[in-house]
Amino acid sequence: MINIHDLDGCAPAPLAHYLKALGILRLVAEQVDPQARGWWEGDRFRLATTLSREELEAFFLKKYEPTAMASPWNRGSGFFGDNVPFLASIEKSNAPRFRMLRTGISESRVLLDKLAEADKNVREIKDQAKDKRLTKADKQALKNSPEYKKCLAEAERLFKALKADLIPNIRLVWRGSHREWMDAAMVLGDNGKPQFPALLGTGGNDGRLDFTNNYFQRINDIFDLSDAEGKPLPISNNWLYGSLWGFATIGCQTGSAVGQYLPGAAGGANGTNSPTGDSLLNPIDYLLMLEGAILFTAHVTRRMGATESNRAAAPFAVGAQGSGYASSAAADESARGEQWMPLWSQPMQLAELKHLLGEGRAQLGAKAVKEPLDLARAIEQLGATRGIVAFQRYGYIERNGQANLAVPLGRFRVPEKIIPQLACLDDLDAWLLRLRRAVRDKNASSRLRLVERQLSNALFAVVQHPNESGRWQSILLALSEVEAVILTSKEAKCGFIPRLRPDWVTAADDGSPELRLAVVFALQWDEKPFGAIRRHWIPGKNGETATVMKGRNGIDDAIALVKRRLIEASQNGQRRLTLKPQIVASAHLTDLALLLADKVDIDRTIALARALTALDVRRWKTNPRPPQKAQGKDYPDDAWLAIRLAMLPWPLPDGRNIGVDPAILRRLESGDAATAVDLALRRLRAAGIAATVRCAVVAKETARLWAAALAFPITPNLTEKFVHRLDPNIN
Repeated sequence: MINIHDLDGCAPAPLAHYLKALGILRLVAEQVDPQARGWWEGDRFRLATTLSREELEAFFLKKYEPTAMASPWNRGSGFFGDNVPFLASIEKSNAPRFRMLRTGISESRVLLDKLAEADKNVREIKDQAKDKRLTKADKQALKNSPEYKKCLAEAERLFKALKADLIPNIRLVWRGSHREWMDAAMVLGDNGKPQFPALLGTGGNDGRLDFTNNYFQRINDIFDLSDAEGKPLPISNNWLYGSLWGFATIGCQTGSAVGQYLPGAAGGANGTNSPTGDSLLNPIDYLLMLEGAILFTAHVTRRMGATESNRAAAPFAVGAQGSGYASSAAADESARGEQWMPLWSQPMQLAELKHLLGEGRAQLGAKAVKEPLDLARAIEQLGATRGIVAFQRYGYIERNGQANLAVPLGRFRVPEKIIPQLACLDDLDAWLLRLRRAVRDKNASSRLRLVERQLSNALFAVVQHPNESGRWQSILLALSEVEAVILTSKEAKCGFIPRLRPDWVTAADDGSPELRLAVVFALQWDEKPFGAIRRHWIPGKNGETATVMKGRNGIDDAIALVKRRLIEASQNGQRRLTLKPQIVASAHLTDLALLLADKVDIDRTIALARALTALDVRRWKTNPRPPQKAQGKDYPDDAWLAIRLAMLPWPLPDGRNIGVDPAILRRLESGDAATAVDLALRRLRAAGIAATVRCAVVAKETARLWAAALAFPITPNLTEKFVHRLDPNIN
C-alpha cells in the first residue's frame, strides 16, 4: 500500500527546508523504501512511500543511519583537538546505526597523524606569544623577533604542505558515504587544487563555522550514543514532529550554529524580539538539511569545462547578478554567486532526481550559462521537458554584517511551452556581455551601473512574462537609457544598441498609439546622403556627427530632427523635408489626430523610437512586422493639415511641387502658429490649392506640438486625402 504524506515542515524557502525535503526522500529511498517518490505541491513537499506515518516517524527516530560527513581538511572540524567530546562519544558507541559515522571518523584519523602534529606545533609556537606572564611589549617583541618568525613560518609551511597533500590522498582512499560528502563539498580541478561550491561554503565550512562539527554535535543532542541501539533522547520526538509535519516545535535550541541556510533563525541584531538575539534551531532540521545537500555533488564541473569558475561546481549554480528581485543592489554580486533550486510537480524517484541534478547545467545556444539572466532564458527555452515547474532562486549574499546567507530571491516559473518571441533577446547576447564587463569595471560610473540594473530587471521580467507587451516596452525604454548614458559619458567600449529583428515590434505591440508612432518615427528615412535617422542619435562609423536628439524631451527631439533635416536638404540644394516613411510604417490619420490633441505621451514615444531605430531595416523590408492598425478616421485640425502639406518630402501625387519654407518650422517652434499657417497657405496657393483655412490663436505649447508632429511621416495616399479635404474642388 502506498501512503502519501504531506510534509508541511518542508518548503521551497528557506533553503534549509528545501534541502530537508531532499534529505528525507534520499534517506527513505536509500535505507528503507527504494520505490519512494517525492514532489512539490505549492509550498510543501509530498512523499509517496510504503511507510505509514507512524513507520516514517519510527524510521527517523530508531533506524535512520546518519551519513558520515567528515571534513578533516578543516581545522574547525574537531579532528585537531584532544578528546573532543562529540567525536569521542560517537567513536565509543556500539549502536549499528552509527556504523557509517564511525567508519568516516576512523578513516579521517588515519590520514591526520602528521597533519595533526604539524598543527599542534603551529599552535604551540603561537601560544608562546599569548603567555599571560609576558607584558604586552614582551609579546610584541617576541612576535617581531627573527627566530620566532622563522619558526612559525617553517611550522606553517609544513602544515600547508601536508594539508595540500591531504585532500588528494583522501580522494584516493575514501569510499562510502563520507566520500559522497566530499564530492558534494568540493571538486578537484585539473591542477589538483580544490574548488568549492557555494552551497557548502568552502569545503564544508563558512568562516569559523564548520558544518560537520555542528553535524556531529547535533547527533549528540538527538541520540543517546551510550545506548546499544542509539535510541533518540525524549525531546527528539518533538523535534521530529516539527521537522516533518510543520508543527510548532517545543524545545528548539537557542545559540546553536545555523549557518547560511536558515536566515530567519540565524539571530543577530534585529533578528528576534529577544534582547540576546540568539539563533533558534531544530537539530533534526540541521541533520536532514545536510543529508539533502549531499545530492548536489560537484562532479558536474567536469562537463562544464575546465575554465569554469568554482561557483559552477554545483547543479544550477551561476554567478551573482544584483537584479531581478526587489531588494537587488550591486553589493549583492558576491563571489559565491547564486543557485536555483528545481521544483517539480510529478512524483520522482531518487534515481531520477539524481539524474536531474547530475545534468544540472544549462546551455544558451552554444555557450554554457554563467549568469542568472542567461539561466532564466535557458530555462524558458527548455520549457517543462524535465518536469520542472519552477525554480527557487537563492543568492549567497552578505547580510547581517559580513555573514553569508542563502537569501531567497524569488520564484521563477517554467513555461509549459517555448515562447517564440523570446528569441528576440538573442539579438542582445554579445552586447550584454560587453555591457556587463563595462559595468564591472572599477571606473564605471554609478549612472551606468544604475541603468544597466534597470535593463537587467526589465529582461528578467520579460523572460518570466514574455506575453506581456508592456514588459517588452520596458526593455526598449531601458535600452534607450543605457545608450544615452553610453553616449553622454563616453563609456562606449560596449558599443550602442545592436541590430534588432523586426519581431521586437510584434512583441512590444500593445495596440497603443505611442508604439505605432514610435515605429513610424524610428524607421523613417530618405535617399543618400540623408539616410536613416539613427545617425541623429549616435555618431556615425567614420566619426561624423549629426546628433541633435538628446533624449530629454520628446517634443524638443522631434523638432530638432525636422530642423536638422531641413538644414541638410538646404545644404544639398533641395527644398523639401527629407523624411519618408518606411514600407508599412507610416503615420495613421487617427494617431496624428490623437497626437495633435495632446492625447499621446510623446516623451514615451520618442524614447521607444530611440531603441527601435536599431531595427534591422533590411530584414524589415523583406519581412515587416507592423503593429496593430489604428481604428477610426478622425482628422487633425485643418490648419495643421495645411502646414503638413507645405512640409513634404516629395511633390504632390499630381506632380505639383509645393516647396518647403523653413520659416514655417521656426515660427511653430517659437509658438507663433498663426504666422506659420499663413506661410503654409501661401505655399499652397502658389501650387494651385485654394484652401480656406483660418487659424485662430493657439497656445505656444500647441504650436510646438504641431512642429513636433511633422517628424512623423505620411504616405502619398494620405497626402492626397489632405489635399482634397482642404480643397474639395481640386482635380
